[in-house]
Amino acid sequence: MKIYTIYRKQQLAISTLQAWQFLSSPHYLNQITPDFFNIEITSPVPDEIYAGLLISYRMKAVFGIPMSWLSEICHCDQPRRFVYQQRVGPFKFWSHEVSLKECDGGIEVEDIVFYAMPLGWLGEALHAILIGDKLQRIFDTRYQYLQAKWGMKA
Repeated sequence: MKIYTIYRKQQLAISTLQAWQFLSSPHYLNQITPDFFNIEITSPVPDEIYAGLLISYRMKAVFGIPMSWLSEICHCDQPRRFVYQQRVGPFKFWSHEVSLKECDGGIEVEDIVFYAMPLGWLGEALHAILIGDKLQRIFDTRYQYLQAKWGMKA
């Protein structure tokens, strides 16, 4: 099984608390992802996330086909770091860590994603021709949105 990684780091001119409130809330996912992703939260979500929280979604990420995703907040060190992992969904494995640390003039956001495709060689082929690019676009869009809204000026 091949493990893929997505890594992003950027500095934002906002406080740690502001960044935490925005990035830890699934309610902003459609703002920071491309239009093709189209996420609908299908479970109640409290104002504050916590370790053990399960969140269910419906999304149309590939060819407009609806799919379900259930994630669990596995680690939550408010307001510095949280990790969510897929419990049910399209990947064989998915883990996304979001870390925040203070820097001059704001905060540094670091995203680290590890994931694996299902379906053996077919999943690897789908990753090579479609899925890998879509995932990069999702995180590129996230980066660009955050940069346009709170990015540090050079």
